[in-house]
Amino acid sequence: MKLKNITIGLLLIGVVACNNKKAAQSEEEVKSKTLFTLLEPEETGVTFINKVENKKNFNIFKYRNFYNGGGVAIGDINNDGLQDIYLTGNMEPNKLYLNKGDMKFEDISESAGVMGNKPWSTGVVMVDINHDGLLDIYVSNAGNMEGNNHDNDLYINNGDLTFTEKAEEYNLAKTGFTTHASFFDYDKDGDLDAYILNNSNIPVSSLGYAEQREVRAQDWEGVPDIFKGVGDMLLRNDNGKFVDVSEDAGIYGSLIGFGLGVLVTDFNGDLYPDIYVSNDFYERDYLYINQKDGTFSEEINDWASHLSLSAMGIDIADINNDGHNDIFITDMLPEKEQRVKSVMEFEGYNVFNLKQNKDFGQQYIQNTLQLNNGNGTFSEVAYYSGVDATDWSWAGLMFDMDNDGLKDIFITNGINHDLTDLDFVDFFANEIVQKMALTGKKESIDSIISKMPIKPQPNYAYKNNGDISFTNANKEWGFELPSRSNGAAYADLDNDGDLDLVINNVNTPAFIYRNNAESQLDNNYIQLKFKGPENNPFAVGTLAKIYFDGNIINQELIPSRGFQSSIQYDMTIGLGKSEQLDSLRIVWPDERTQKFENVAANQMVTLDHANATETYTIPKKESKKSFLKEIDADRVSTHKEDNYNDFDYEGLIYHKLSQEGPSLAVGDVNGDGNEDFFIGGAKGQPGALYLHTGNGNISPKKIAVFEEDLEFEDVAAAFFDADGDGDLDLIVGSGGNNVGLERNYRARLYLNDGNGNFSKSKNELPSTFKNISTISPYDYDDDGDMDLFIGSRSVVGAYGINPDHLLLENMGDGTFNNVTERLGYDLKDAGMVTDSKWEDMDGDGKKDLIVTSEWDTPKIYKNTGRRLSKMNSSLDSLYGWWNTVEAADLDGDGDHDLILGNQGLNLHYKPTDYAPMKLYINDYDNNGTIEQIMTIQENGGDYPIHQKRELTEQLPSLKKQNLKASDYAGRTIQQLFPKEVMDKSIVKRVETSASVIAINEGGGKFTIKNLPPRVQLSCVCDITCTDVNNDGNLDLIMAGNNYEFKPQFSRLDASQGNLLLGDGKLGFTWQDYETSGFKIRDEVKYLKQFKDKNGKIYVIAAVNNKKPKIFALNE
Repeated sequence: MKLKNITIGLLLIGVVACNNKKAAQSEEEVKSKTLFTLLEPEETGVTFINKVENKKNFNIFKYRNFYNGGGVAIGDINNDGLQDIYLTGNMEPNKLYLNKGDMKFEDISESAGVMGNKPWSTGVVMVDINHDGLLDIYVSNAGNMEGNNHDNDLYINNGDLTFTEKAEEYNLAKTGFTTHASFFDYDKDGDLDAYILNNSNIPVSSLGYAEQREVRAQDWEGVPDIFKGVGDMLLRNDNGKFVDVSEDAGIYGSLIGFGLGVLVTDFNGDLYPDIYVSNDFYERDYLYINQKDGTFSEEINDWASHLSLSAMGIDIADINNDGHNDIFITDMLPEKEQRVKSVMEFEGYNVFNLKQNKDFGQQYIQNTLQLNNGNGTFSEVAYYSGVDATDWSWAGLMFDMDNDGLKDIFITNGINHDLTDLDFVDFFANEIVQKMALTGKKESIDSIISKMPIKPQPNYAYKNNGDISFTNANKEWGFELPSRSNGAAYADLDNDGDLDLVINNVNTPAFIYRNNAESQLDNNYIQLKFKGPENNPFAVGTLAKIYFDGNIINQELIPSRGFQSSIQYDMTIGLGKSEQLDSLRIVWPDERTQKFENVAANQMVTLDHANATETYTIPKKESKKSFLKEIDADRVSTHKEDNYNDFDYEGLIYHKLSQEGPSLAVGDVNGDGNEDFFIGGAKGQPGALYLHTGNGNISPKKIAVFEEDLEFEDVAAAFFDADGDGDLDLIVGSGGNNVGLERNYRARLYLNDGNGNFSKSKNELPSTFKNISTISPYDYDDDGDMDLFIGSRSVVGAYGINPDHLLLENMGDGTFNNVTERLGYDLKDAGMVTDSKWEDMDGDGKKDLIVTSEWDTPKIYKNTGRRLSKMNSSLDSLYGWWNTVEAADLDGDGDHDLILGNQGLNLHYKPTDYAPMKLYINDYDNNGTIEQIMTIQENGGDYPIHQKRELTEQLPSLKKQNLKASDYAGRTIQQLFPKEVMDKSIVKRVETSASVIAINEGGGKFTIKNLPPRVQLSCVCDITCTDVNNDGNLDLIMAGNNYEFKPQFSRLDASQGNLLLGDGKLGFTWQDYETSGFKIRDEVKYLKQFKDKNGKIYVIAAVNNKKPKIFALNE
């Protein structure tokens, strides 16, 4: 019996073992099918662990960068054709691993003499300092232990797998608290200079947003010496000695420089290297443009519209193969909404505003992807691209992970302890204080730190879709393992034509990922190896221009990339299915050049500077005529907003409603055949009339009554003949969201004497005293005089409540009656109206009223000739944040189609029909004040997007629930409030944010088609149509941008205007800014055409808080 049991037991063990083996095999199969395979340390020999342990005298509370981790450098130290690996340790000795082939590595750190003796190493770069053809190793050191030596180390390669430390000899030792370094030839004298990136050691909270950018670190008064250090440094190589030329060269070296990333590239195409520095905390990034005379000009505000706030790692590459380099910078916004509400605190608007006034720029907590417009500016597109939120991220690397010819993005992620966990911050901090008060004893550091959550996060791999968007490929590519990863670098470690990855982790073994593209995918590649001139043997700064199948890839040889790391010197470029390069142009740092044609794929091409005999000259830009040309608008006044802050009264709304001007109206007011224009003023600023004398020449005309009405905020305007005397009168609508000024929010009528002189009508127009947004005149009842529709966007101080709108009937004598209730009853449900147009949508010869609304659908009100009634259409299911509408026959079938401007797709929150965003409006605490709670839908539940603190400040009753941040983060709105309260809520929704065209198929049916991707990078706030290129097809001109959001929502600023050329078949092609000539980087509120008496067309854009811009067509 016993034997039988043993036998059965053995059989069972055999079955289990067999099943386990199958499971292991199946797991291995899944593992092997991913694009990247994580190799075990036992397999590779790379056993390095960057162990970081909090100690009594040195810990996360004593040193802010305690969890920033170490770096990676990859290079061939013995010129055997295999890439070797160097890893820095914070509290561990640094390690050098010699590549033995077949992904096997040997630890030669000790024998090589490169382990270091400094307590805290950070970044590392391999560079041939003494130009002997051997890569040396430069290690950055930091840490702020009292009396510690944080001099940097320079290990000179002796050529026998040993190194000698000589940083002092080269004057590269004493450089401050250094994060990283980049070596490059900034003055083009043939040798390598250095940019030393430092991270100020001063407690951020002690600075009070000090803006002393110009004061060098060592010159700050009242700062203890231990905190001073030095700021960033530019060191010029003078015959092997590095000399500090920072101040003379225009490099900031202040204590507010919190540098975490540096990258060198030629931004403006003049063949001189420029420098980008990403700064953590409140200091903005720096973009230094090389002036070619040994100095730099810092120009970030000219190039970028907004930046990452906690800017960390940086990489620069071309994501859309247009020949212009784009920038990717990491930050710390989590991807999952629940985690955002558990670990994030966003700046309040007042602090954000304070920083603007101190020149810290527009900075937001998000990764940023700066798309190069090719005109000296970037458009920030991370939200559109889907790479905006990857948690506490460090290295961001842009390289072709699958060799398909497009740069993908890899991001390292995670931190040893969740320092910003709100439960820890809120509750535990109080607990410690209370304990200390009761016992008089300080809690031990270990006890405090043990309460901090440890939540490793997976790294991120994003596949480039080829249309400025990316798809998360973590699962398919093998990056689902949670970790605490920091520095990372890529190289072809096994010489198989694809790029492998090395990642330095905190408290876990370093990762070596083998890329399986060569065996899994049928993609081609080209590899380039460079043999440089005498003083720069590794050819740092060389530019490769690669042309294949319509792609242009510019790749510069700059090893320092990502975070604290440096990559392989040889280039590996994926070509997808292309079997050869059309051409390859090499531009060496001294501007000598070589060109190769029809280069076969799948080979290593060795390029030698000695063979370059020609000198490269920058191709002259062909001067081509643009479709529009900006003309002088100096005589037009600048719109100046007042400083009212909507958020002080309505703490839960997400954007301001008080800055929607200036209004714009166009018409020939003096009968000379030239169309003139009126531009409204902000509160405290009069509106102004500008007379057009032809050929784009304009002059202001002083109108006394406008000066008298300067306290009104002008947000809508129109010219029309109000009194039937044959000239154009002016109606101006006032709006805003200033609580207490509601009586100002009405329409004013100014009568024209026929010569462009205006006086105020004695008859006051009916008003609802709401925030007016649009005025559209039209004789809807066909009685020979012009009637009015006046639409409003919001009820002042009660966002979300539908305002009233007005249908005003002209009585024939310049007086108007409110006939809304009687003849336009359905307008009560028009919603939060943003724009309106009269156009015949059903072909009955009468113009119908089309309105757009926020948190609603576009609506058509059928005009029967007597009254307006809501017409059912397929637009009724198109819930959006609609800003504007234009009507035109886009497909040439004789009816009117619609172009509808929405918020676009460059948003963190992207609503869909299956997961809409909602706005719940209610007086939740029964105190007589309306609150608005915005939600996103996940797994069928509606979760508030507001931070817990934000919501409880507005609704103190929620505090009684004593919710932890983590509890609040997981609750739907229905779980936060009783059913009887929720049942009284007004609920609005949005299911799409894309700007579209709606093709009229008749019978109320419309086919919806998204406008091109470039249009979706920002909101569209106004649209005008004309045939720009005289091909007989209608083209679209549109503009937008909206800046007035709370800081956690970033802002919409990526548009510089859009010109879309139509083909007559509903195809519209976006034109780059050089071709279009239409470039406006500001907030455009209105866009209209005006003509002179010869029919010449001009376009004017009314811009918030700036001068208008005027463009001539086909100048």
